[in-house]
Amino acid sequence: MFPTAFALRQIHITIQFVRDNTIISRRTGHRPNTSMPRSTSRAGFATLACLLAAMFLANMRGITATTNFFAWSATNNTADAEIEGWPLQKVLEHVASQTRWQIMIEPGANRLVTAKFRNLKPGDALRKLLGDLSFVMLPSTNGPTRLYVFKTSVQTATNMVASPPPPTDVPRLIPDELLVRLKSDATNSVDDFASRYGGKVIGRMDDLRVYRLKFQDENSAKAAREAMATDNCIGTVESNYATPRPGQPNTLTGLDAIPTLTLRPAQTGNQVVVALLDTAVQPDGTALGNFLLPQVSVSGPSQPPSDMPSHGSSMAETILYSLARVSTETAETPVRILPVDIYGPNESTTTFDIANGIITAVNKGASIINLSLGGTGDSPLIHSLIRSARDQGVLFVAAAGNEPTLAPTYPAAYPEVIAVTALSTTGEIAPYANRGDFVDVAAPGVSLVPYAGQLYMVTGTSTATAHVSALAAALMSNATRDPAIVEALIRQNLAVTALTPKP
Repeated sequence: MFPTAFALRQIHITIQFVRDNTIISRRTGHRPNTSMPRSTSRAGFATLACLLAAMFLANMRGITATTNFFAWSATNNTADAEIEGWPLQKVLEHVASQTRWQIMIEPGANRLVTAKFRNLKPGDALRKLLGDLSFVMLPSTNGPTRLYVFKTSVQTATNMVASPPPPTDVPRLIPDELLVRLKSDATNSVDDFASRYGGKVIGRMDDLRVYRLKFQDENSAKAAREAMATDNCIGTVESNYATPRPGQPNTLTGLDAIPTLTLRPAQTGNQVVVALLDTAVQPDGTALGNFLLPQVSVSGPSQPPSDMPSHGSSMAETILYSLARVSTETAETPVRILPVDIYGPNESTTTFDIANGIITAVNKGASIINLSLGGTGDSPLIHSLIRSARDQGVLFVAAAGNEPTLAPTYPAAYPEVIAVTALSTTGEIAPYANRGDFVDVAAPGVSLVPYAGQLYMVTGTSTATAHVSALAAALMSNATRDPAIVEALIRQNLAVTALTPKP
């Protein structure tokens, strides 16, 4: 049973990181300390309770992870394990994470797993892990291997185990480029300025006096940067990083139930605009059409795939379906999605394109900016734009990253941003997800989205970020339009308590 709004006020979910251990616990009898008016607080928490229930966050049970492990060798097609007292769901999530299998389990097929083995083939390893449960494994030549785990029959294995997101590619430095911001009193044209240092302007944000400069090679860029350090006309100089395009969702086979989006766009009233900085969004083949504002590209025209949803479409549908879960069949919403394509036809986006996407979204009236992306590069330019937009009341939600490390991911690590990590269905931090002390909140790391009559599963902190953006949009629609109150509600009730606070 999901908690009521009153019960939710008594529950504070905390996630404590102790080395490799993750604990989720409940503390009762504690009411979040907020400065918001009581009437606003009650309305906000009532809406939040419904949303948390719909997102399956309200019934998480306390589970302690150990330093046990499961390791899969794709080269040798063998598995190693040393597990003591893990819930079966957690074991299967680790199996899915490393094998990329599509795993289905019979509801109620629960057990605690204790096993220790080395170099076992898949069938033998599964027998050790599953005990008295039955399983059927169906290899495929044109898709993922399917594994069905059941007590009764293979037909009863209907619950899906979330598969992990694709491996994250590391952002890389573009060695022959620099991002330069000129001071307001600089008199020379930017082209003259670039020529003076041996560069060429290949991107510009004139209103901000920010320019993307390309040089002959890496050494030329380094020499120009050193020379610019003494130029009084220059405000800042920083490197430009390339962030690879996100992976595609996983096709689900054997599932016929395509969810219907019953949410309807409101025709009157003020809109709540969620800007989605991502790959291009496809209006055809999805349920997005009436909820999309005109798409904007800051990186050139692109042609999304025609045979599956793009990452941007998957995030947009995740936002809408999360909203729909707390709505009736006749519900209307003022929420609209503003797609901002920051990849274009390219294999990666850049620091410059992300910055350009942020300023474009702000100028087009975004209330919330969803950043289901991230990297290790700390950009003073992006941080300054986020600070400025935050002062204007824009809420930023960003992904913590799909690597199980403690290292900061940007822009999520900036204090003005709600940093989101992913939860598994057992209520723990997902095995693939970042768990650094910059993380603010956690949300489900899985979503099912339809495209052209086919169901797909998307996983990762990107998906968790989209869920939180949906929550923020719902609160702005139903409880309060004050972004500070919305942010406080989210941070308090989805909070991740790390070893040290975010700087």
